[in-house]
Amino acid sequence: MPDNTSSSSMNTTDQSRDNTKRRVCQHCLKPEKACICRFFTDIDNEMPVVILQHPTEVKQSKASVPLLSGSLKHSTVIVGENFDQSAQFNDILQTYGDKVRLLYPGESATIIDENYRKHLDGEDLTEYCLVLLDGTWKKVYRMFMLSTCLRELSMVALPQGFVSQYQIRKTRKDNAFSTLEACGYALSLLEGSSEKYQPLLASFADFNQFHQRFVPTHK
Repeated sequence: MPDNTSSSSMNTTDQSRDNTKRRVCQHCLKPEKACICRFFTDIDNEMPVVILQHPTEVKQSKASVPLLSGSLKHSTVIVGENFDQSAQFNDILQTYGDKVRLLYPGESATIIDENYRKHLDGEDLTEYCLVLLDGTWKKVYRMFMLSTCLRELSMVALPQGFVSQYQIRKTRKDNAFSTLEACGYALSLLEGSSEKYQPLLASFADFNQFHQRFVPTHK
């Protein structure tokens, strides 16, 4: 005669394990075992940030945007590919007008150097807005080409000399950075405060080490 009690106990145990796997952090929306809330920093960025995220990045476990948006006080994430018809993004463009800056290495981009920083001296940076594109280089280029509104923006680019710590995602493109790093470096230059964003970049290094635990080792 089958031992129903034992069978029920096993089913309960299996169900408990399944429930554990399915548990999601209600703050960062990641599985509890992959929760990144411990890496959030609290940074009151003077210049607001808007992140235009490609749809394929939304469920990317190694994406840096959740950590970035969870750490900056003034940030907005908009998911899409063609933003010409995005009511939310168009409202932002109307709000900030000619003070929107797109961080993108286009031919007309101005390098954020000391001279550019001096140009902002005395300006109220809360009236400006920094826009970043989040995705692989191929996806970002597609977003840029599809969205006429993006190509009409004033573009800025990072100077040489920065080094990426993004070890958990690889790219063949030289001088490539995660969206978090690009944003952190840009804001530190634009606001003239590198120390302010060091906790964010340090936390990103810890974030990388955390994800390395989930990378299988090959013998």
